Amino acid sequence: MDRHVATKDKAMDEPPGSPEFPGGSQTASGPESARFALGATPWLQAVPAATLDRLAGQAVLHRVPSGSLLFEQAETPAFAQFLVGGSVELLGIRGSDETLVEVVRPVDLLLPAAVLNRQPYLLRAKVLEEAYLVMIQADLFRREIVTDHALCLAVLACEAAHFRRQIKHAKNVKLRSAEERAGFYLLELAGDAPAGRPVKLPLEKRLIASQLGMTRETLSRTFAALARHGIRVTGDTVAIENLEAARARFPFDPLIDGPEPIIPLQNGNL
Repeated sequence: MDRHVATKDKAMDEPPGSPEFPGGSQTASGPESARFALGATPWLQAVPAATLDRLAGQAVLHRVPSGSLLFEQAETPAFAQFLVGGSVELLGIRGSDETLVEVVRPVDLLLPAAVLNRQPYLLRAKVLEEAYLVMIQADLFRREIVTDHALCLAVLACEAAHFRRQIKHAKNVKLRSAEERAGFYLLELAGDAPAGRPVKLPLEKRLIASQLGMTRETLSRTFAALARHGIRVTGDTVAIENLEAARARFPFDPLIDGPEPIIPLQNGNL
């Protein structure tokens, strides 16, 4: 068992139900079994049930509290980790410096390239919001990818989505000004909230700054300057006071913004 996850909290034991059990259900807090979680993952729908059964037979479903360290950079993975609930921060570390690379949300694999290539993780993973993780023995996961074409295509699609997210992130940081990056981030965060309604920032400001490619001081100055565009940050909340002005100043760009769905190749979408 992964030493970081296993030693953090006893509440991480698998909920009632066995990973081998192909049924199960979704509870108010999360899935009841590893098998159910894998079977409910949209981008694994083409994977044969027998393959999912074998994966679940060597898997465990963990509930992991916020703040837990899942793995450290430079470790070689012993498990493939499917995030099926909550959220996880991927952090780059150099000495005492820390930068947020990405916040991963379900359903997704955590840094699968390291698992596939038997290489060290390049990032640290820490739970942001209480997470549910299906942890599959890495050796078995690699064997099943080699032997099952549908699983191979699903993981390939997952990797493709990761690549496209990182390209979008690089374009956002390199092609937009600090004001544009911060403004669109807050506009997207507010979503469909009514004008003037405060929305809580999801991360510490230092992490938002690192994710947006700027210093904490630059972020503070930029947040203050956004008031003239109808976006007001107060403490750890943001309110869009003039939605029309904010959208006009910070328009959506589909080649930089928005999610990247995981869509495996199948006969129907060739």
